[in-house]
Amino acid sequence: MQEIPGAQSVDPAEGPASTRPQLIYDGDCGFCGYWARYWQKLTGESVEYRPYQQVLGRYPTIPEAEFQRAVQFIAPDGERAGGAEASFLTLAHARGKGFWLTLYRYLPGFAPVSERAYAFIAKRRPAFYRASLMLWGRGHEPPRYELISFLFLRLFGFITLFAFVSFAVQAQGLIGSHGILPLSELVDSLAPRFGPERFVLMPMVFWLNDSDLAVQTTCWAGAGLSLMLIFNLLPRLSLVLIYALYLSLLYAGQTFMNFQWDTFLLETAVVALVMSFRPTSGVWLARWLLFRFMFMSGVVKLISGDPNWRNLSALSYHFLTQPLPTPLAWYAAQLPAGSLKAATGAMFVVELALPFLIVFPRRLRFAAGFGILLLQACILLTGNYNWFNLQTMLLCLTLFDDAALRGIAPIRLLTLMPAGAQSQEPRRAVTIFVNAVALMMVVLSLVQMDERFGGSPPWPALAIDDLFEPFHIVSPYGLFSVMTTTRNEIIVEGSDDGVQWREYEFRYKPGDLMRRPPWNIPHQPRLDWQMWFAAIDDPQRVPWFSRFLERLLENEASVTGLLERNPFPDKPPTYVRAEFYEYSYAGNDHAAGQWWNRRLAGLYFPRARLKTEGE
Repeated sequence: MQEIPGAQSVDPAEGPASTRPQLIYDGDCGFCGYWARYWQKLTGESVEYRPYQQVLGRYPTIPEAEFQRAVQFIAPDGERAGGAEASFLTLAHARGKGFWLTLYRYLPGFAPVSERAYAFIAKRRPAFYRASLMLWGRGHEPPRYELISFLFLRLFGFITLFAFVSFAVQAQGLIGSHGILPLSELVDSLAPRFGPERFVLMPMVFWLNDSDLAVQTTCWAGAGLSLMLIFNLLPRLSLVLIYALYLSLLYAGQTFMNFQWDTFLLETAVVALVMSFRPTSGVWLARWLLFRFMFMSGVVKLISGDPNWRNLSALSYHFLTQPLPTPLAWYAAQLPAGSLKAATGAMFVVELALPFLIVFPRRLRFAAGFGILLLQACILLTGNYNWFNLQTMLLCLTLFDDAALRGIAPIRLLTLMPAGAQSQEPRRAVTIFVNAVALMMVVLSLVQMDERFGGSPPWPALAIDDLFEPFHIVSPYGLFSVMTTTRNEIIVEGSDDGVQWREYEFRYKPGDLMRRPPWNIPHQPRLDWQMWFAAIDDPQRVPWFSRFLERLLENEASVTGLLERNPFPDKPPTYVRAEFYEYSYAGNDHAAGQWWNRRLAGLYFPRARLKTEGE
């Protein structure tokens, strides 16, 4: 054994010899016994734990007052240490805890600070015992995450299944050969320009084949791999392929896949892969992702300068102006202004304060989990945000541990975990590699957060971030930075003669005043979402919109299939146009079945028709 700095020796003749080191604590102290039992679970049989009341006679050279003052660590060779040093020597026998002793021995200033902190706590042991019970619970044990990680991977399989199927049923109308933004045009324009470098700048399988069949095969293959992940069939291989295929769709989807939840899904897939190898590393990486996602969503609201967030009036507009409200959003919008301000303030508490509890002791971390779950449930009930809320709620699962889950999970669920999964440990080389990947993701995300706060990360960090950026293993986040205060809707119309106009009805966005806002969770209707963004932008900066109108003039079935109603089912219209309406919730008319009011605000896109030969 390495010599213990400052340690004292115990006469080997005192008491029977022991082949294991001993930690001797005050058996009458609830705080000492609480943490001795916890450490015993950490170190197993490698350390012997004894109350000093049982062994006092074996060590007559150690005053009883010394045992009462601090725990004593006695090595088999008789070397002795007390206080913080004894604690760190004990923890060094637990897997992954040896760094505390290293810090104590080699980090200047760490040892005296540790001893002062130990002395401070020792003088107030009853108070800290009560705090321990409150923060960790009575039967505190080392956290395990095998069950958490197993369940996380299965549920994440459902998230990716939703995402792949959702895009599959829209892909032909969005990026098919006759869709709004054909993938083949993207490939043909970029392949000659970038050459082989395109495989790194835009990594996607469609450089090899950009046909409609390739798009559909990618979507449904992703769905099949998601099912394999759900049923625990080759989960690591499934995750790698899920990530690769969805990254391909991210680039192929162009503006229709330009959403934060798409990169959010990709990063979660990498986190899940880490978790499949090292549950503890994956759990902490998932917590870091959840922290960034929640905290930055609060930060961007404040740094945007939008007064509606700062004066807490944002929710007075949100339930009306959000992209795709649910039926419950109408009722939420009727709440008193004071209640909506209070809800906005509570949202800031959840987004800006609760994320910091993620690194706090067990029960405070649970409180953060329940608070974030409550916020996500409220968002889910009042807004159609595909699988985004479900995925955020899934990340909250990692704020708990196996012991907490066993207390609430059905016994049948627990039996789904394969026998022996808890005892499987990856090889050391795998552990080092996985932890290195996790550390790299943390560093890259810190670089991005620094940039978001207006900082200037060092050049090497920016270069590494630029190198990995196309792969979206980490991404910046921050939702709803600016609150829109009016709801503008684009109403697309067609006509045979330029006089009588008929409206196209979308499946999910508001149109018909009498139609109740639909539910579409976990589906992501990407055309309807882009129509919301187009309504708050200049049509000259929305190039895909004119392509959309062109497909309507052609009566392209793959595009009109994205709509609820095509008023020209038999032959295409001669003209199309888009008008601008301001929508508001119906008030007194709601009882008669009317959900919306609207007024014409102007023309969004002028009348257009297809060019004929010779024009």
